[in-house]
Amino acid sequence: MTAPLDLDQLQSFCAIADCGSFTEAARRVNKTQSAVSMQIKRLEERLGQTLLTRDGRSVTLTLHGEALYSRARKMLRTNAEILDHFSDGDLAGSIRFGVPDDYAVRLLPVILSSFQRTHPKIAVDVACMASEHLLEGMRAGRYDLIVFTQGTEQNYGELFRTEKMFWVASHGGRALASDPLAIACGPQYCIWRKDAMEALDRSNKDYRVAYTSSNATAISSAVLSDLAVGFLPESALQPGMRVVNDEIGLPRLDDAQIALKRASHAYGGIYDALANHIVQSMGNLDAPRATEAAE
Repeated sequence: MTAPLDLDQLQSFCAIADCGSFTEAARRVNKTQSAVSMQIKRLEERLGQTLLTRDGRSVTLTLHGEALYSRARKMLRTNAEILDHFSDGDLAGSIRFGVPDDYAVRLLPVILSSFQRTHPKIAVDVACMASEHLLEGMRAGRYDLIVFTQGTEQNYGELFRTEKMFWVASHGGRALASDPLAIACGPQYCIWRKDAMEALDRSNKDYRVAYTSSNATAISSAVLSDLAVGFLPESALQPGMRVVNDEIGLPRLDDAQIALKRASHAYGGIYDALANHIVQSMGNLDAPRATEAAE
């Protein structure tokens, strides 16, 4: 009978894959770098394949490593679920959680306040910033869980909510009639900006980026102040905004995809408690209907 794989080795392997560094991975799994290197050597010998490519300080997955990564994650998750099933202790601890500020005003207070009522012994430390910065922070080990709004093209993102995107303007304002059309949007790395610019180019609509910010509240303020026209997911619509249909030829935008990403250790226990609460709360939360945005 073939002996099972070593979960401790798989944990170290996933940590390396997440951060791209033996040194950082060793810190995350509380081992010395030499111990982690030995674990990977034994894992590669066991599987008979090279899993990681080392290029100076950079470490990347080989094709065999990529094939192992998702399977190793599933094994770590199953292991955590088994331990949870047979544990009768109260959930307690702290979680580093990141969420885009697009949802900080309306969704975050509702979700976290209800979570704290049901799990008073779990402390959630929250950071609100752009999805790209949250993903960078996850790779650097600054978060246990993040919500991000760039869909599931990122490695191991769990898509759990899709929302319509709308063009929005100030009620009674002049920005909508500007020529070229004045746009308020995020920085160049923003996936929503990329989609909107490509859609405008395809429709041959003249525009200029008049207002740029990585802060969703600042974008909304620019729209409400009639500085520019913007684009937002349905749950971020605010009173005073006019949802712009196709009467001036603005193109349809791709839906916003909202996903959850975990650090490789963030399975079971307190992490599943928060992750399940976020998915259930945001997945079931009704967004304001677009027609009610001006009320």
